[in-house]
Amino acid sequence: MAGMDKRIRVAQRVAQELKNGEVVNLGIGLPTLVANYLPQGIAIILHSENGFLGIGAEPECGKEDKDLVNAGGKSVSILPNGSCFDSAMSFAIIRGGHVDVTVLGALEVDEKGNLANWMVPGKKVTGMGGAMDLVTGAKKVIIAMEHVNKDGSPKIVKECTMPLTAKGEVDLIVTDMAVIAVQSDGLHLLEIGEGTTVEEVLSSTGARLILPKDGIAI
Repeated sequence: MAGMDKRIRVAQRVAQELKNGEVVNLGIGLPTLVANYLPQGIAIILHSENGFLGIGAEPECGKEDKDLVNAGGKSVSILPNGSCFDSAMSFAIIRGGHVDVTVLGALEVDEKGNLANWMVPGKKVTGMGGAMDLVTGAKKVIIAMEHVNKDGSPKIVKECTMPLTAKGEVDLIVTDMAVIAVQSDGLHLLEIGEGTTVEEVLSSTGARLILPKDGIAI
């Protein structure tokens, strides 16, 4: 499967997790694609930590407004009744527990729900952004990412080796190969992607996965 197809599969599956009326923050990169695949009839209020509530789908080419960008600098649209505000208000919303779900990418996630997503040691970074606040302030944390790195090494590992963003805050991991719930006893494999086998998921994962007793959903 091509890289973009994998990312679209992840975005589509994450969109199915969102419920009517929820305030949802989409992190930069792959998570922003989720806005393009929201189910019909579901009204989600999208938040961006640079100061927006009520973000719509990515605008068509040529219809971008240079003043409307998300936290990753990508052009966005604003739905009717949407609003914009300063960073202080935006982070008050996050820290006050008013974001229901945050969807973030990851460099590593481990079997204890620890998350590393802000820096690769030795590489220049501009900062953590809002990730630390989002994972501790949001009621549910969903990780949206490709299952393995470009070299085939697992991104879901027994223990994170990179600098952590947060400890024990991840609730659900959605990849192009599987959907995995993080629970107190470990990682539960809930679903595998179409065209994927359980054996492929297990061999591509660097942590123990707990399999359902009644078979796996596809």
